[in-house]
Amino acid sequence: TEHPFHRRPWGTWGVQVDVNYQTTSVVAWLYFQDGQRRVDYVLTYHIKKQSSSRRHSSRLTDNAFTRSLRRGRVPPPKGDPEVGAQEHSLHYHEDDKRFCRDEFESSLMEMGLELEKDEHTKTPGVGFVKIHAPWHVLCREAEFMKLKMPTKKVYEVKQGSNLVEKINTFITKLTEPLHPNVEENRIQNVKHLSYPFSREKQHFLLANGVYMAAYPLHDLLYEEWASYSVFYKYQPVGLIRKYFGEKIGLYFAWLGVYTQMLIPASLVGVIVFLYGCATVDDDIPSMEICDKRNNITMCPLCDRACSYWKLITACGTARASHLFDNPATVFFSIFMALWAAMFMEHWKRRQMRLNYIWDLTGFEDEEPEKVKLTCKDRLPAYMTNLVMMLFMIGVTFAIVFGVIVYRISTTSALYMSSNPTTRSNVRLTVKTTAAIINLVVILILDEVYGAVARWLTILEVPKTDKSFEERLIFKTFILKFVNAFTPIIYIAFFRGRLVGRPGSYLYVFESYRMEECAHGGCLMELCIQLSITMLGKQLIQNNLFEIGIPKLKKLIRYIKSKRRAFQEEEQDKKLQRYETDHFLEPFAGLTPEYMEMIIQFGFVTLFVASFPLAPLFALLNNIIEIRLDAKKFVVELRRPIAARAKDIGIWYNILRGISKVAVIINAFVISFTSDFIPRLVYQYMYSPDGSMHGFVNHTLSYFNVSDFQEGKDPLEPTDLEYKVEICRYKDYREPPWSPTPYEISKEFWTVLAVKLAFVIVFQNVVMLMSDVVDWIIPDIPKDISVQIHKEKILMVELFMKEEQGKMQTLESKDSCNNHSPVPRPRSFPNSHTND
Repeated sequence: TEHPFHRRPWGTWGVQVDVNYQTTSVVAWLYFQDGQRRVDYVLTYHIKKQSSSRRHSSRLTDNAFTRSLRRGRVPPPKGDPEVGAQEHSLHYHEDDKRFCRDEFESSLMEMGLELEKDEHTKTPGVGFVKIHAPWHVLCREAEFMKLKMPTKKVYEVKQGSNLVEKINTFITKLTEPLHPNVEENRIQNVKHLSYPFSREKQHFLLANGVYMAAYPLHDLLYEEWASYSVFYKYQPVGLIRKYFGEKIGLYFAWLGVYTQMLIPASLVGVIVFLYGCATVDDDIPSMEICDKRNNITMCPLCDRACSYWKLITACGTARASHLFDNPATVFFSIFMALWAAMFMEHWKRRQMRLNYIWDLTGFEDEEPEKVKLTCKDRLPAYMTNLVMMLFMIGVTFAIVFGVIVYRISTTSALYMSSNPTTRSNVRLTVKTTAAIINLVVILILDEVYGAVARWLTILEVPKTDKSFEERLIFKTFILKFVNAFTPIIYIAFFRGRLVGRPGSYLYVFESYRMEECAHGGCLMELCIQLSITMLGKQLIQNNLFEIGIPKLKKLIRYIKSKRRAFQEEEQDKKLQRYETDHFLEPFAGLTPEYMEMIIQFGFVTLFVASFPLAPLFALLNNIIEIRLDAKKFVVELRRPIAARAKDIGIWYNILRGISKVAVIINAFVISFTSDFIPRLVYQYMYSPDGSMHGFVNHTLSYFNVSDFQEGKDPLEPTDLEYKVEICRYKDYREPPWSPTPYEISKEFWTVLAVKLAFVIVFQNVVMLMSDVVDWIIPDIPKDISVQIHKEKILMVELFMKEEQGKMQTLESKDSCNNHSPVPRPRSFPNSHTND
């Protein structure tokens, strides 16, 4: 379950290992009853109550039932034949499982493993098989796994040039209080030369239902890492890798790099937000909207129930929109695109460094293929998957449409209220409640889509476990991505664009008018939806569920085991460690952990132009998330079986894809959702003095109220205490007195052309800059590349010296015995000789 050479010193074959294992702190429950052999793995199984209790010896032996089954007969029931037949039919399945367990445990002992049973624990109905792997078994399995083991040969590890070495030393001393007090985090100037073994890793397969659970034991020495009191310190990644294996070690390393990279993004995002706060009083369009001297009457926001309204009532919305819709957001979008490229490159370098430190540079993940199926066999499964994926996506669209109908109908209903306070806060009420509804639906569908994705992947019958995992990840990501971002995409790119105009509006079900954006644009509404969804998912799904659900399942296991006063038992520490771990939640893989971070990465990058504080909220969440995951892995979950891996797999490709899509989406958000392009066009093409004065009036079109459709005009048009003949609405259209009334004006086409040009230029420039960053920063750090090359040379020299020593010894023996010279073997050809 863990690298065997992390437990005991290597004493043969001239190989030296640094184990870093403190045996003095290990308590007795980690060992067999003899106190010498360590419990490496635990199997649990169900025990049916017998009429008379019998002691079960620690040494495994065949019982009478097993011997009878091996002879091909079942012992007849005693007593009443009918009762005996009933008992036989009820217990036959359990007896069959017992036989399978005996056979399996015999096979384990034949492989050299040592077993000890314990059926008289404080956990009724559960038996435990403790497994110990002797030293010779560990050596054999190390060869199977091709583990790279350090040899006696050591060499100096150089950090680079003198200047780089001095900088690294200074940074190390500066950040020393942030490093955990473990040996792995100390800088070592020497490294042992490592060499891999040759045979493949073998896996144990357990029959379904024969055993209840299988897990290695937790070690309390590692609980300090999961403590919330050390949240400000770096993670002991080397220690995590030794305890959980490389796969989980890489996850925590990636999470640490991602969290560190969020620090500069958060700082810049806060600066952009503060810039918006500082310049809100100088924003001319907002000042014009809030100016009482501008007596601008706006057209009704809904049919019949809504009346005409003054533009000044949108003053608060306009000022709030400026906090996120200002020139700094364009700079921040470019910065975040480059930040994403820097993050990807930084992680590749960090991953390569970990591969070198963990001796994974030559590791290749090879899996035996399962039964191959032809394209004809797979076609029905693929068609089913495609139909189901489209159906699930259609469900998401239908729910979003339902929320749209809710907003439209609720808006009309609230405007009909006689309460002035209710009518004045209609937009805020509808926006907030709709965002909360979307959040609840997203949380529910996330669980449904996860189960559907697993079912669809099983239908495909992938050839390998790795293929199964990658296909499951891809399907789950597609469904959850669509689920989380469809409401946001609707607000960003569709809301307010399929409205029509006064006198010719578009309707849903011929009754509800399509909703419009506020006068400040849809960016503020996009920010509200984005913030509620992001914060809600992080608080409820990522944090509350991660701890609450495992604790709830643990409680249910206690109740099902019919234990009484289990809290007192826990306080008195009467349970053995293997009993305590039995009640923990089984490890379900890293997919949920990666998935929540990938979705968060989407919130941080995809719509960052509308919400510059997203990196800050992500940073605060991740500081808690790291310790939350640590606590969950060490305390709430069973210790997973260590798995080797040299990278994060398909997750890297998903991150890279999101980074590329983020550039395009932010370009469209800036162009079509914000007012950045319309303001730019007005200032440089239509403004009389090159300023923003008159921008608001320029974006408002005129409408003659006599052109309303029959039955669509306001019921109470006299709320403003004067008769309204002309009202204004936000659009670029010809006035009613022009030869082509209400037709799209030339200003609309000018702004549209500039918007499309900006998207093309922004996308290509930013992607070019990202590619330049990718090209400038090498994937492999220079010092690591040099050390890998140096290792290869030293390994050849080591083998050559060993071979020469063997030949000299052989020559000396032959010379002493035969007193005659022995012909020397042919030397290896020199590839550098000149012809």
